[in-house]
Amino acid sequence: MTARTLICYVSAVEDLTSDVFRVHLEGRAEAMAHAPGQYLELNLEDDVWVPFSIANAHRGDGTVELHIQHWPEHDNSQRLRELVLKAGKLRVRMPGGECRLDPDSTRPLLLIAAGTGFAQMKALLEAALAADNALPVSFWWAVRERRDFYLESLAREWAETHANFYFHAVSEAPIEAGFDEERVFGHQGRIDQVLVENLQDISGYDVYLSGSPGMVYACIDILKPLGLDLERVFSDVFSYAPRESSNPR
Repeated sequence: MTARTLICYVSAVEDLTSDVFRVHLEGRAEAMAHAPGQYLELNLEDDVWVPFSIANAHRGDGTVELHIQHWPEHDNSQRLRELVLKAGKLRVRMPGGECRLDPDSTRPLLLIAAGTGFAQMKALLEAALAADNALPVSFWWAVRERRDFYLESLAREWAETHANFYFHAVSEAPIEAGFDEERVFGHQGRIDQVLVENLQDISGYDVYLSGSPGMVYACIDILKPLGLDLERVFSDVFSYAPRESSNPR
């Protein structure tokens, strides 16, 4: 899809935690079309464009959802929150990004996110689960502490309603007893370390990663000995922060 610049209307703003808020935008249905995993850019001021993953699969109704981390100490973050709260409409550029769900793949999915990287994974998961096939879908979400799983209830709902979906919650801080349920598992530690301790052969999987370059590349390095197929690894990091080596992944 060719990227286009358009005006969207802010239909709702919702605080999910003290530092993550959800924004709902509306526009012309055909103009808001995007593939699961793509992002848009918000025009903050003049030529300043800020990218955000679109947190929903294309619905055909002209709506998109964003999950935004708010850092009060950062000027751009503060201006962005003020803009979203006060402006009735926003200028956006969309869609962008090559980290898109492959609709023709028949491989099981391994999705790994850190923090608000959940937004991109949410769009991918909505599309994958809507396909209603029996392929395993394993989702790993890494945060600092339990409260940072800002849509934990949604991940649990997926595990409850889809027998092929498995939610692995990874927290650096301890997770209290009683967290685990059917197809829901809590882990403590750093995401790359937890992955290598709990995964075995992933040679047949499509792998999607969303997080900082350091997190993404650490996970790739730890997964390579487990059979990771580099041709079936997808992340926006490969575009904006390629690794300086003979193999960018």
